[in-house]
Amino acid sequence: MPPALPLDHFPSSRRIRLLIVDDSAVARSVFERIVTKDERFEVCEKLSNAADALAYLSGHQVDIIMLDIEMPGQSGLAALPAILKLCGHARVIILSSNCDEGSASAVEALAMGASDIMSKPGRSAFGGRFSDLLIERLLKLGAQASWQHAGQEFPSVALRKPAARSNVACLGVGASTGGIHALGQLFDGLGAGLGIPILLTQHLPPSFMPYFAMQLARMTTMPVKVAENGDVLLPDRVYIAPGEAHLTCKRWRDGRVTVVLDPEREPFASMPGVDPMFSSMADIYGANAVAIVLTGMGRDGTAGAERIAAAGGLIVAQNAETSVVWGMPGSIARAGLASAILSPDRMGAYVMSQIALAA
Repeated sequence: MPPALPLDHFPSSRRIRLLIVDDSAVARSVFERIVTKDERFEVCEKLSNAADALAYLSGHQVDIIMLDIEMPGQSGLAALPAILKLCGHARVIILSSNCDEGSASAVEALAMGASDIMSKPGRSAFGGRFSDLLIERLLKLGAQASWQHAGQEFPSVALRKPAARSNVACLGVGASTGGIHALGQLFDGLGAGLGIPILLTQHLPPSFMPYFAMQLARMTTMPVKVAENGDVLLPDRVYIAPGEAHLTCKRWRDGRVTVVLDPEREPFASMPGVDPMFSSMADIYGANAVAIVLTGMGRDGTAGAERIAAAGGLIVAQNAETSVVWGMPGSIARAGLASAILSPDRMGAYVMSQIALAA
C-alpha cells in the first residue's frame, strides 16, 4: 500500500486517494484492480469493517471512501455519521449489493451524507460497463474533494443586489448530486414553513421518488408529496417533481395555481429539470418568486434562474465549500444571478429575512 498521509499534510498535486471498506476480500481486490488500472487513483488502504475504517480515518486523510453496507459488527450505514465526522472533505460512495439504487436504504444513505450510490454487481459482472461507470463517478467525486483538501480557494463572484418586492409567493428548489443531504439542512432551517408553496426538483430516477418523498417528509413538519397534475399549490406544502416529468405550474382565472407536469424531454437535458420549473415560476410569480440552487453537476437551473432574475425574483445558491459538486450553484454564481451564496443551513433564515422585508 502507498504510505498514508498525516492529517496536516496534503499536497495540491497528486492522485485521488481511496479507502476501500468491504468485508468481502474478493470485492476489495476487484475494486483495487479496477481503480489502479487508472493512474489517476491510488488505494491508501483496504479494510474489512467499519471499526477499522474509523480507526484509520482518525489519523489519515483520503479523497473518497468506497463503503459497503452489510459488514460484520457495525453496518456501513450505521457507521456513516461517524465516518463523515472523521473524513473531512472526503466523499463517500456506497457500493453494496444490499443498497440498490432507488431503494429506501439508498435514499437514507444519501440523506445522511453519502455522495453517491452504486449497486455492487455479482462476481461475474464486475468488469465492462460497471468498471467504466465506477471510474467515471470516482473521478467526479475526487475532483471536488481534492480541490478542498488542497486548501485551494474557491472563486469569488459578484452578488446581485436583491430587488425590492411587495411579496414572496413561491419557493423553488433545484438540486442534484449531494442534494438530499443538503435538503435536510435547508428544511431544518425553514422550520414550519414560510407561508408559501415549495416546489422541488431533485435529479433522481423515477424509482427513487417514493422513498425520497418519505425521507423528505421526515426532514420537515410540512406535508410532502410527489406532484400530480392538477394539484392546487397551497402554503407550506412541498411538491416534488416526479422522475418522469418536469414540475411546472399554471394560474387560473380564479387565482388558483395548479401543477402541470410536462413529460417532454429535451435532448441532453435533465429529467426532471430545474430549468422548466424555474421558468414556469418566473411566468406565474415574477418578482415574487424565490429560487434556491443546491449542489449538483452541470448547469441545470441557470437558464430558468435567468428568467426569474429578469422578472425581479430572488436567487440563492449553495456555497462551494459545502457542495459535493459546485456545478449547478457555481454556474448560478458565475452568471451573477445569486443575491446570496450560503450553506444550506443558513438559507432558510436568509429567505425569511427577505419575506420580512417584503411584508
